Amino acid sequence: MKVAAIQMVSGTRLDDNLAAAGRLLAQAAAQGCELAVLPEYFCLMGRQDTDKLAARESAGAGPIQDFLASCARAHGLWIVGGTLPLAAGAQERVRNTCLAFSPQGRSVARYDKVHLFRFDNGRERYDEARVIEAGAEPVAFELPARDGRRWRVGLSVCYDLRFPELYRGLGADILLVPSAFTHVTGQAHWEPLLRARAIENLAWVIAPAQGGVHENGRRTWGHSMVVDPWGVVVAQRAEDGEGLAVAQLDAARQAQLRAQLPALDHRVL
Repeated sequence: MKVAAIQMVSGTRLDDNLAAAGRLLAQAAAQGCELAVLPEYFCLMGRQDTDKLAARESAGAGPIQDFLASCARAHGLWIVGGTLPLAAGAQERVRNTCLAFSPQGRSVARYDKVHLFRFDNGRERYDEARVIEAGAEPVAFELPARDGRRWRVGLSVCYDLRFPELYRGLGADILLVPSAFTHVTGQAHWEPLLRARAIENLAWVIAPAQGGVHENGRRTWGHSMVVDPWGVVVAQRAEDGEGLAVAQLDAARQAQLRAQLPALDHRVL
């Protein structure tokens, strides 16, 4: 199955971001991809955290969800919509939600980001909990590919990457990590953590990211990539700016690696 990790440099205007995402999804479809994954905050990187509140949608209805569903139908693609703001239990919060859509435009899975990022090095400060309400449940779904293979796909978002217990419990063939890593943390930890999650779970990892300098002044690391179950980076968007990292997932290679090194069957704890 051919897949695309989509890299963006999302800005402060929703319509412009959706237009950019639409172009990139069309490129993925034109290259024969079956699955395309957008980065975290693909639809909006606001000037302040509370900008998410104005863009939030109710589950199942809204322009961002309609956009994802229509793109999936138009291109015959499985699309995982990075994250978008959905209504939370409290008016002053949103859920940072990852939605998966089938080629028929049907929403088949929803994951609300569980781990909320906080970072302060004296120069950059982030605290997602000020506006985001954390989710509580891990989520995976089955993706039937065109060749008849059924892939189990595990969902996660950005800061989740630092919590390996989440991934171990998913039992997935493919792990998705749509992200907006800061330049500082990404430069130090992005690739090692992605490769570790792939190796630990003998799973494919698809990691689309925000990558560049945004209108709000934030700088994200980018380096969107696909990692194979042996921890090898098989595709990467190394430059800043929007683009694709495209790779062919080989189910036979994954099965061979899991048979040769049955670490998943050796778990004790």
